[in-house]
Amino acid sequence: MTLGRIVLNRINATNLKGDVFGGLTAAVIALPMALAFGIASGAGAAAGLWGAVIIGLVASLFGGTPTLISEPTGPMTVVFTSVIISFTATADSPEQALAMAFSVGVLAGIFQILFGLFRLGRYVTMMPYTVISGFMSGIGIILVLLQLGPFLGQATPKGGVMGTLLEMPALVQGTQPMELLLALITLAILWFTPSAVKKVCPPQLLALVVGTVLALSLFSGAGLRTIPEFSAALPSFQLPTFSSGQLRLMVIDAAVLGMLGCIDALLTSVVADSLTRTEHNSNKELIGQGLANVVSGLFGAMPGAGATMGTVVNIQSGGRTALSGIVRAMVLMLVVLLAAPLASRIPLAVLAGIAVKVGIDIMDWDFLQRAHHLSVKAAVITYGVIALTVLVDLIAAVGIGVFVANVLTIDRMSTLQSKKVKTISTTDDDVELSDEEQQLLDRASGMVLLFQLAGPMIFGVAKAISREHNAIGNCQAVVFDLSEVSHLGVTAAIALENAVKEAMEVGRDVFMVGVSGSTENRLRKLKLLERLPEGHLTSDRLSALRLAVAGLPAHG
Repeated sequence: MTLGRIVLNRINATNLKGDVFGGLTAAVIALPMALAFGIASGAGAAAGLWGAVIIGLVASLFGGTPTLISEPTGPMTVVFTSVIISFTATADSPEQALAMAFSVGVLAGIFQILFGLFRLGRYVTMMPYTVISGFMSGIGIILVLLQLGPFLGQATPKGGVMGTLLEMPALVQGTQPMELLLALITLAILWFTPSAVKKVCPPQLLALVVGTVLALSLFSGAGLRTIPEFSAALPSFQLPTFSSGQLRLMVIDAAVLGMLGCIDALLTSVVADSLTRTEHNSNKELIGQGLANVVSGLFGAMPGAGATMGTVVNIQSGGRTALSGIVRAMVLMLVVLLAAPLASRIPLAVLAGIAVKVGIDIMDWDFLQRAHHLSVKAAVITYGVIALTVLVDLIAAVGIGVFVANVLTIDRMSTLQSKKVKTISTTDDDVELSDEEQQLLDRASGMVLLFQLAGPMIFGVAKAISREHNAIGNCQAVVFDLSEVSHLGVTAAIALENAVKEAMEVGRDVFMVGVSGSTENRLRKLKLLERLPEGHLTSDRLSALRLAVAGLPAHG
């Protein structure tokens, strides 16, 4: 039983009715989304549907969040679309490009498994919110742009986002009125479906059904484009395809896809935790997501991650264990096998409308409206990441965004921490000293200097240590007080070492106070403590000040 709970994501039948109903409801929502994402990516409707089945099943079996529903998602679709587009431009055939893209999905899953095995789950989502918001909003914009062609009744232009932007005038001029009208009706259904109706039927399914019925009746003579026919058979196993000339690009794309899938899944797991008052296993979830994407790629299906919408609906419908995800996958598989011939009647404009709505929802409107009020720097990072994501490259967007955000954060922290590097020679300074300590400094008449450090001494504080030390005037003794240092970074430790060495070289007595724990270990590795004369390393500041004052020539 214990092994089963560990391996099989705590599956049990204690909530059978709720899990079955949650799985059924999640399957209903998954169908139109999987079709839309499959068509949007260029991999095809079947790849989207089987991706929803395979990823949902494997992640439910081996993941670490019992209520998580996994399937192709908007962000994963955008990245996978860019992968397909890049390989289509260089591969010998569209089939080879797709095979290579699915191999990238397999590699992405392997990366996720490694992240889980190395227990990196808690670090994956440690990214500045400005970068996450900008990246997700950029992905939403890309998804909308890539669907403009089908939305206006035309094929998606080649060249991805830039190709679409360059072809925008031609797309607008070639608009097919009936297809545009159907896409707008789809959006209207998704936006304005009353809450009472949503409880009975998900808006996505309602839009799919209404749009298809309209296409078969009122728009039957309009020549609407529909989903290409596909086989209802089970997907076949296919070995990964690698190209020596594209191997580096495949690995980079896989790393990006895998990291995005980790972030997508773990953020959704946090949402699930808040709704169910439980706690997920991040590392186990990453392994489950990785296995799911490996299997999905090996069977020519789209990659995916934890889906917020499906997860929330599953929980609200009663799902509490991984059994709900298994039920969802089984129901969806039956629908795919039995109803595949009907899918060819679904208009592409309807799916484009659904995908556009997903893209709009992905954008972080709430934060975008407030970013410039919160901080100019936050706004610059957020909008900069959006621009880089849409116009340049996903990797560049995240890399540059994280780098800039971290540099600004480190600069701010260094400024704050630098204020805790103080040199004290009189009792007039804003430092709490005991009466006897104050008297000792007064007696020393500026000949004893108290050099106080407090808090985490990160590398940005090294400059402040050097600056304060260089400002030291004539004195005979320096007491370095480290009793309140919680962390001493390597760069700050080197700066402290230089300050001690320079003080000793000019003949000053040097005392160190309160060195313990990791701070002591670091200074001993630098062999700094061994250079101090015997008795000059003390546990409290008062003792060090007594020794320093007693050693002054006037007291000798």
